[in-house]
Amino acid sequence: MGTPSTSATPRGAGLMLALATVGFAVNFWAWALLSPLATRFSTELGLSSFQQALLVAVPVVVGSVGRIPVGALADKFGGRIMFPLVSLVTIIPVLYLGLFGQDALASLLIGGFFLGIGGTVFAVGVPFVNAWYPPQRRGFAVGLFGAGMGGTAISALTTVRLVNANGEATPFVLTAVVLAVYAVVAWLVMRDAPNRPVPTAPLAQRLAATLRLKITWQASALYAVAFGGYVAFSVYLPAYLKTAYGLTQADAANRMAGFVVLAVIMRPVGGWLSDKIPPAKVLAASLGVVIAGAILQSFTPDLMPLGTIAFLAMAAALGAGSGATFALVAQVAPANQVGSVTGVVGAAGGLGGFIPPLVMGTIYGQFESYALGLALLAVVALAALLLDLFSVARRPAGNKVAAA
Repeated sequence: MGTPSTSATPRGAGLMLALATVGFAVNFWAWALLSPLATRFSTELGLSSFQQALLVAVPVVVGSVGRIPVGALADKFGGRIMFPLVSLVTIIPVLYLGLFGQDALASLLIGGFFLGIGGTVFAVGVPFVNAWYPPQRRGFAVGLFGAGMGGTAISALTTVRLVNANGEATPFVLTAVVLAVYAVVAWLVMRDAPNRPVPTAPLAQRLAATLRLKITWQASALYAVAFGGYVAFSVYLPAYLKTAYGLTQADAANRMAGFVVLAVIMRPVGGWLSDKIPPAKVLAASLGVVIAGAILQSFTPDLMPLGTIAFLAMAAALGAGSGATFALVAQVAPANQVGSVTGVVGAAGGLGGFIPPLVMGTIYGQFESYALGLALLAVVALAALLLDLFSVARRPAGNKVAAA
């Protein structure tokens, strides 16, 4: 109810999808500003491997947990209000970090904590886009919106270069300006879908109802592996490549950007495939590739060609799996709870990205090897594959249209 139920897509849906995707990308650009500079801060401030991992993980966990209330607020107030609001609030920590917060670990962590607000925008975009598209096109539409996670690639490709060329404040000031411009454009142009479902129950009651849905927990577990794996690699891969293969900071950041770009491209592909075949099948294939890639990389093969093949295969699989997970949410979650479900599932995905960098940093500090960490990734992906095959794939077919 309240969302398109036929094959017709409302007029203006394409523009709204584009605005939402740009907003996602810009806020994720801000969210990922610290990661490319982590090794620089580590050298300048004498950080341990754990402290470096903590620095890049803090925005991830805040952006993840914050998706729960922000998703519920998006159900209530809509994307037309929430997109500009999140973008404007994110400007504050971005400017703080750029102008005042780079002299000590404590100030970086404080700035990183509030920088996490940018990561909550995902929980705004999914219900916004979902409401604009009919059920049979939501997988692709939500997957295309999810390509906005490529904002982390913008950060990876530009941050170090801008710092080297123009000083430490430059990428932060530039990002703040872009956020401000986007907020104004979104406020003037963006509109919520006609007759979108607006919940009337109190926030606490809606969150409790969301937590009682089976799809919430199933999708959360799957997204913690798929998107969590993507986030973990996107924030920790530069440090991993620099340590394991002796790459320069710039080279490691460029390779991480390639990983991100491939994952971004594959996310709408995963959503599109999930419009054609059951999302559980797309997830199963994706998780199988992650298992194989993690096992191969646990042996730290030569970067060319095996290491590169392993990482690119995992990037493609994690991107497609992320798209398939939210195609599943779009198909199954009740229409007036998509934002709340997205918030919880998105939080799980972000938390899934928070833990691995800390684990990898701790393991390397203890053993001077990443092998055990990658082996653990293979084990976790196997557990997710079993959940997918023996629970999600056996969901009754009638649930597929529950979101209509």
